[in-house]
Amino acid sequence: MDFDFSDDQEQLRDAVRKWVDKGYDFERRRGIVATGGFNRAAYGELADLGLTGLYVPEADDGMGMGPVEGMVAMEELGRGIVLEPLVQALIAGAVLSGYAPAALKAQWLPGVASGESLVALAHQERRARYRLDVCTATATEAGGAWALSGTKSIVAVGDQADAYIVPAMAGGRQALFLVAHTAGGVSASGYATQDGGRAADVVFRNAPAHLITTDGLAALEHAVDIGIAAACAEAVGVMDKTLAITVEYLNTRKQFGVAIASFQALRHRVADMKMQLELARSMSYYASLKLNAPANERRAAMARAKVQLGQSMRFVGQQAVQLHGGIGVTDEYIVSHYFKKLTQLEMSWGDTLHHLGEVSARMEETAGVFA
Repeated sequence: MDFDFSDDQEQLRDAVRKWVDKGYDFERRRGIVATGGFNRAAYGELADLGLTGLYVPEADDGMGMGPVEGMVAMEELGRGIVLEPLVQALIAGAVLSGYAPAALKAQWLPGVASGESLVALAHQERRARYRLDVCTATATEAGGAWALSGTKSIVAVGDQADAYIVPAMAGGRQALFLVAHTAGGVSASGYATQDGGRAADVVFRNAPAHLITTDGLAALEHAVDIGIAAACAEAVGVMDKTLAITVEYLNTRKQFGVAIASFQALRHRVADMKMQLELARSMSYYASLKLNAPANERRAAMARAKVQLGQSMRFVGQQAVQLHGGIGVTDEYIVSHYFKKLTQLEMSWGDTLHHLGEVSARMEETAGVFA
């Protein structure tokens, strides 16, 4: 099996890395955090690179690419701990192109691809924890028009989004809807997140909605799996940069007249960090390669990947802070922001304990050993 990236994928990686290095340095990020945690101009720059259209078909003005290209882009954005939520564009592109009726595709997909329309997944509810089959939002149909009511929590840039993809109960089963932010009955309360980004609680009160699909749970699982794979790839980028920053610090910081990188005990800890990073990288590749697999196989793969990534993120983040000492937790020093991002990613799309339960629940009698 060939695990080499294609020339196009390497060019994509290079383009995103150059933008992160030159166009999204730590000072610009700090400024975006100070002004609310989301910058529309920066999001537009991602669109100019073609990233918001990666999962949008070429027929709808997108790039028509796949999970590996998404993984490559998210890794590089992770290295710069970019706040703008590209994952929402990936989810919107995949869900609308794969499940929505033609009229809805024509209305929204070109805007998603160009970056003009930011469509956010609004699925989390307070009672649900990480379970996707728990949904209290409701949608009713009258005269061919839908109205949706409910409250969704921790919606990425929810007060800045142009529309939402929302699961709601309709006729006794979970369906998926698109609701425009400007629709009547929609209100969003924004707030800062732990990593410096932005989210919102969004309330729908008989808001006009467009039906995407009546098979809402299957579509939502697919959307969340895209989010998990993207989070895994982003985490690899964050850990890669965290390790590089830590190694640079160890080579610079001196005790007893020598760089502390020469201390064998610290070198062993760095080697353990590198091992966890590579374990995470391999499972991130696994998750991305399984995104187009049948639903049961895909869901099991995402849970396995998220367990390993969660363990690796916690280890790498904690070791980086400990190896830096007190400076590692100061807001002025960059590694503290990488640590916060890793902590948040571990909790996103289901934490490690949740996915460990998913792995356990999906085990068969052989546990795959003799299959």
